[in-house]
Amino acid sequence: MSQQQWNSVDDYFNSLLAPDDKALHAALRDSEAAGLPHINVTATQGKLLHLLALTQGARRILEIGTLGGYSTIWLGRALPADGRLISLEANPTHAAVARANLARAGLAGRTEVRVAPALDSLARLVAERAEPFDLVFIDADKPNNPHYLERALELTRPGSLIIGDNVVRGGDIADADSTDPSIRGIRRFLELIAENPKLTATAVQTVGSKGYDGFSLARVNG
Repeated sequence: MSQQQWNSVDDYFNSLLAPDDKALHAALRDSEAAGLPHINVTATQGKLLHLLALTQGARRILEIGTLGGYSTIWLGRALPADGRLISLEANPTHAAVARANLARAGLAGRTEVRVAPALDSLARLVAERAEPFDLVFIDADKPNNPHYLERALELTRPGSLIIGDNVVRGGDIADADSTDPSIRGIRRFLELIAENPKLTATAVQTVGSKGYDGFSLARVNG
């Protein structure tokens, strides 16, 4: 199969199951205009995050890595009226674009974008004794994934769901000898998940308009 074929299938699924709307379209448009990298989730991936949050009955969501807020909109739309989403972003320009996109989507009252290195923001949440999150979406710098997992476990409860994005890296994740910091970070992240008796997890390979990659899912058991 070719990238062109993957793109065609994604277009078909998007048109049927994850159609664009004004807020989502504008979020991508303004992210591109601001020069943000083209690394946001696809529409079907965003819809999957939305469905996972709905299935989870998530009232509190933590996102590590905001970018332009496209995935944040999908997740935020799954929240109940009294729900809360906190998204962590290190880049002030990205955060500003995301805040504007979230406001236009009508989610400013339910979402907060915190600007600082994610590990600093996570330490602050722990220090604040933040109420546990029902869902955590990890989609930031991959070398720090093991540290993000450690903090996520401090900020969740039994029954919470932890999602890790981009864990396949075009198949390079299978290379045990890789010196790529992102590969090493994700491999350690997955190893820590597998070693933790309090987690039940899997990982799924995906193809689509963003190429060949995948995600991990881990449930906190107790």
